[in-house]
Amino acid sequence: MARPSVLVIFADQQRWDTLGANGHPMDLTPNLDALARRGTRFLMPFTNQPVCAPARASLLTGRHGTAHGVWRNGIGLAPGTPTIATHLRGAGYRTGYVGKWHLAPAEAGRGAVPAPYRGGFTDFWEASNALEFTSQPHDTVMFDANDAAVRTPGYRVDACTDRAIAMLGHLADDGDPFLAMVSYLEPHHQNDVDEYVAPDGYAERYASPFVPPDLRPLPGSWGQHLPGYYGAIRSLDENVGRLLGALDSLGRLDDTIIVYAADHGCHFKTRNREYKRSCHDASIRIPLVMAGPGFDRRQVVPEPVSLVDLAPTLLDACGLAADGASHGRSFLPLVARDRAACETWPDDVFVQISESGVGRALRTSRWTYGVLAPELPGSGASGADAYVETHLYDNYADPHQHVNLIGRQGYDEVRLRLRARLVDRMVAAGEAPAQIREWVTTTPM
Repeated sequence: MARPSVLVIFADQQRWDTLGANGHPMDLTPNLDALARRGTRFLMPFTNQPVCAPARASLLTGRHGTAHGVWRNGIGLAPGTPTIATHLRGAGYRTGYVGKWHLAPAEAGRGAVPAPYRGGFTDFWEASNALEFTSQPHDTVMFDANDAAVRTPGYRVDACTDRAIAMLGHLADDGDPFLAMVSYLEPHHQNDVDEYVAPDGYAERYASPFVPPDLRPLPGSWGQHLPGYYGAIRSLDENVGRLLGALDSLGRLDDTIIVYAADHGCHFKTRNREYKRSCHDASIRIPLVMAGPGFDRRQVVPEPVSLVDLAPTLLDACGLAADGASHGRSFLPLVARDRAACETWPDDVFVQISESGVGRALRTSRWTYGVLAPELPGSGASGADAYVETHLYDNYADPHQHVNLIGRQGYDEVRLRLRARLVDRMVAAGEAPAQIREWVTTTPM
């Protein structure tokens, strides 16, 4: 049997609940909803680090930030680091990449990515290390394999899709299997104006937006930003339709695994002073839809999965063994609803927090538990020897995470059990065992 090709579509800063298939009422994602109906939709997918570069490196390597080394933005993924692209290239796959990269070191600049830092994508390359700084929403500038600037007209999502369609044509022209990845900046805000910019007229469609219930009681920027955010997501969805149409016209739709995911969510300045970098679901819960060979099952997977699981899963689906250094595991048996796999799958996801602080978190089906090293600056250290407890949410009783239970009576047994599990996950990720102390002052949100 021929090995399938893979198309990874990666959004930036998109919440899990923006998909209609996940309950959003404003019809933002008809193409993704249709993909979910024929494919596999995940109820509890999470990022392992809610910040751009570490999340991307975790997706590509199957490892946590402190292991692959990109534990904050501005650190490059070391040349030679095994990635899903290098593994598939070794198996005869062609590889291509379009869009935001964010995995070259800061000293390399925001634009062209030096060849050693391209993570194994060799057959087609048009990207920018920091697309938000080399382009504007209607003026897209990326850089080709020779470091030459490529300016593509139109709204940035449309422009990236134009180049991704060119990539698909290039990779698919000889019938060999391929790995193609298109990494959009949207719906991430445009940094220099702090706005979520949609195509002309799209924000107006959502001028009276649905406000997610986790945001409603909290001060933040959602009143200003939701219309543009929703408009950008609608544009992303339309371009998913364009990519699927291109695969179909090339005769490669039926033999290609489609992955749609995001690096992290968005809490619209309700939990801290920006949009992510917290342990809350608004920050760490991401959309994940898969379809194609092995995934066209018209079903929902309820178990918690994360970005570190994607690389081993895709390698498994392509008939290859996972990297022995991976912290993730293939969730293909969950998709097949293998009874033993479903019964033994871990009921937690480990999350590392950086830049807003040095933190760690555990998300189980029921609980969210977070800790922080309060004496350390967020960008000054990858980890700590000691943490204090800062967050505890009962996601069954409080699904919108408005009531922080840290410091409240009656939760000592739960807190201590989660503390022990978190330390175990830290050690499994290659960190040294850390001390975790009880929080003794006023708790944060």
